[in-house]
Amino acid sequence: MSTLDVSRWQFGITTVYHFIFVPLTIGLAPLVAGMQTAWVITGKEHWYRLTKFFGKLFLINFAIGVATGIVQEFQFGMNWSEYSRFVGDVFGAPLAFEALVAFFLESTFLGLWIFGWTRLPKLVHLATIWVVAFGVNASAYFIIAANSFMQHPVGAKFNPETGRAELDSIWALLTNNTTLAAFPHVVAGAFLTAATFVVGIAGWFMVRNARSGDAVKLDEARIMWRPAARAGMWVIAASIVVVGVTGDIQGKIMFDQQPMKMASAESLCHTETDPEFSILTVGTHNNCDSVTHLLEVPYVLPFLAEGKFTGVTLQGVEDLQASYVQDYGPGNYRPNLFVTYWGFRAMIGLLAGPALLLLAGLWMTRGGRVPDKRWFSWLCLIAIPTPFLANSAGWVFTEMGRQPWVVVPNLTGDTTIRMTVAQGVSDHAPGTVIFSLAVFTLLYGALAVVWYYLMHRYTVVGPEPGPTASDDESGPDGDGGGGRHRAEPVESLSFAY
Repeated sequence: MSTLDVSRWQFGITTVYHFIFVPLTIGLAPLVAGMQTAWVITGKEHWYRLTKFFGKLFLINFAIGVATGIVQEFQFGMNWSEYSRFVGDVFGAPLAFEALVAFFLESTFLGLWIFGWTRLPKLVHLATIWVVAFGVNASAYFIIAANSFMQHPVGAKFNPETGRAELDSIWALLTNNTTLAAFPHVVAGAFLTAATFVVGIAGWFMVRNARSGDAVKLDEARIMWRPAARAGMWVIAASIVVVGVTGDIQGKIMFDQQPMKMASAESLCHTETDPEFSILTVGTHNNCDSVTHLLEVPYVLPFLAEGKFTGVTLQGVEDLQASYVQDYGPGNYRPNLFVTYWGFRAMIGLLAGPALLLLAGLWMTRGGRVPDKRWFSWLCLIAIPTPFLANSAGWVFTEMGRQPWVVVPNLTGDTTIRMTVAQGVSDHAPGTVIFSLAVFTLLYGALAVVWYYLMHRYTVVGPEPGPTASDDESGPDGDGGGGRHRAEPVESLSFAY
């Protein structure tokens, strides 16, 4: 394998692994803040317990996400130094903002939230988790702004003397229409992931408690787990709508900015007027003309491209390839059609998991009911990973679909700011990158085991008892303060600020 191939594998593996944790962090922080807000407003003990419970899971996920994310930025200097040299002045600006937000705002206020349960006034403590929720989403915005420059370079100019792209307008960079479309789509996907996570766990506990035959556990299922599940279901419903709307907006932008990506997503080999949307194909895909479309739906693809049902002409992969060779010189400008085509469909198809959980959950919990059917608990567990996989499939589609570009030419702007992946790689021996790839793969594999063990352990144990006078030793960062709890009504607590 060449240095280019190994470097791509390393960045792909570490990025996909890191992105497992990102949507849950982005979405769960506001949900935990919402649970704590409900406790502060109502004084109901079950919202306090839910805050501590899901807050602990949030912290585990956040910590692993930070550890795996640091490697991403180092790789720009290690394996992609030519890329960094070319666009580092531009690409580094939003990353610097992200670092300031993540490592100062998020970390500071997360520490205040963890250790401030008994040391800060109630409203001040509540504000800290909302600042964290804002911080993780602000971090996401700056990361997406950096990535969007790679998809649609704006706010920069090419300096022929240095051979580098230079930042021309930070405002144009941060208000890139690609960013403005991608950010709400990513955040909605993150809320969908976190809400499915909450509903899946709450639903599993409801069934387990209802089947236990214990009156206390049945009350817990009705009083604590059902409200958590119902709240999560409405977040799922809203998120699905927003994901669909923002995905449609983003798709229309991509048809203008990266027509090759969208043609590849459909395996549309040749230019057609009003092509049908393909649901199922057979063939090798990467030999474009060998693809046979078995199941197609009319009107969908023209609407996705231009918001019209007819009268839309879309360029095909082969015609775009010929055009790119003429504009940019000899080369293969087609992405991997198999990955792009099925990545796009996996991103959409996996949304069936949260949708099915939503419909089943609303029905099973209607009228104050607490489900006791074993099949529902299995559905809850099966649904939890589907939005994680959908998010990952979406990013694989986004990044693989722009190949061979690492900076895609702006078709309506300065086309001199462009770079292929092959041009951006560092001049290393393949063995050096193979070694680091092996180390990262083993390290990340070990972290995956740790993450799963901790998430599983603290999920199965369940929430701590209600707040007590010893609560200062049982914040969401600990394991319950050595069991020093006395269940007391919230109203009677002397520690309660």
